[in-house]
Amino acid sequence: MADIPLIRDYADDAILAYREGHAIRVEQFLGDVAQLAALLPARGNILNLCSDRYRFVVGLSAALVRGQISLLPPNHTPNLIEQLKQCYSDVYCLTDGLAEHPDLPTLCYPESAGSAQAAVPSIAADQVAALVFTSGSTGEPVPQRKIWGALVRSARAEAERLGLRARSGMAILGTVPAQHMYGLESTVMLATQNGLALHAGRPFYPADVLAGLEALPRPRGLVTTPVHLRALLAESVAPPPVDFLLCATAPLSPQLAADAEARFAAPLTEIYGCTEAGQVATRRTVGTAEWRTFPGIALRQDQHGTWARGGHVEADTLLADVIELRDATRFLLHGRTADLVNIAGKRTSLANLNYHLNSIAGVVDGVFVVPAGDDDSVTRLTAFVVAPGVTSDAITNALRQRIDAVFLPRPLCLVDALPRNTTGKLPREALNQLVCQVAAKAG
Repeated sequence: MADIPLIRDYADDAILAYREGHAIRVEQFLGDVAQLAALLPARGNILNLCSDRYRFVVGLSAALVRGQISLLPPNHTPNLIEQLKQCYSDVYCLTDGLAEHPDLPTLCYPESAGSAQAAVPSIAADQVAALVFTSGSTGEPVPQRKIWGALVRSARAEAERLGLRARSGMAILGTVPAQHMYGLESTVMLATQNGLALHAGRPFYPADVLAGLEALPRPRGLVTTPVHLRALLAESVAPPPVDFLLCATAPLSPQLAADAEARFAAPLTEIYGCTEAGQVATRRTVGTAEWRTFPGIALRQDQHGTWARGGHVEADTLLADVIELRDATRFLLHGRTADLVNIAGKRTSLANLNYHLNSIAGVVDGVFVVPAGDDDSVTRLTAFVVAPGVTSDAITNALRQRIDAVFLPRPLCLVDALPRNTTGKLPREALNQLVCQVAAKAG
């Protein structure tokens, strides 16, 4: 297969990133990649823990140049790191902070030494670029192999769908980590394969996100999640206008999408995908509930579920969602297969229940949980809700107006915060711990 440039669509003096108020041009980036590549140890697998997005990209690029595979797990807990050590005996760590895992050989990201001009490297299209692990929201994280050529095709297709091919130099700020599949695709690959400029930070608090956007030149865009977007819109100050909004990791309500478009003065596009297949489809949420696949991707269904293939999805990939096909490229999404709930002969999905729960006035965040049992029967649901100043009775009464009584949570627990990870998802293990805490108190 043909080689593909590490970056493309940049003029020689173009800006590739904005970091701590400074513009980083292509020449410096290529020099940084060459410098780091020369320092990497002769090992096959690299755990890239750089929190600075620019440094992450330099690390990813240097690993590609050296033919090394980047391991991108959903978290960095000691237990998961130990599993990585057992499965990948030659793994080492690249970090731009304190060495968090002393049992792993660790390379600290070097300060730039102003390396001489380097040419744009080319990477074999069939080279394995990364192993991206599933989030663990439905079980143990599972590694998914990502080929360089497929990542590039995905990034090019995304830019075409979003109309960014003609927006060379547009700056992108992301609230999601680069180590996540969505972050890798939409803040790293989207930028570097289409001549865009990435923001090196990953601001967490709404005020920091808004300040980061304000500091970027126009045109600029925001790549975020429903959880982050809801927090941004709760701010009393008007957000700076942007030129596009991108949202993923959980279904977005039309009301929240419309509010976001009005406040940011920009169209919002929602992406549907998964770690296994990468990004699969998009929709303009304020205009339609229907999703449209990326170019070349077609869906089919059989007794096992819905499969995706084509475009950057190289092999038949089973999607873990309940999907209603309109045709091979258009569909409606009805929630995850594992989220289907059957109580007293009545069926719904956790996604539907969560939608109604989070639509109640005063609810900041909330989730329904199916407690683990000894068999497949479900007799009750639990809900955890963040709703300052609102009583559990008030929330339950509001739910009675929205959902069938058999699905009302018993119990409904008010909490200060939900244990969401950096992409806004709720790992199953964390939810199980909450359920166990409630059970212990009740006992």
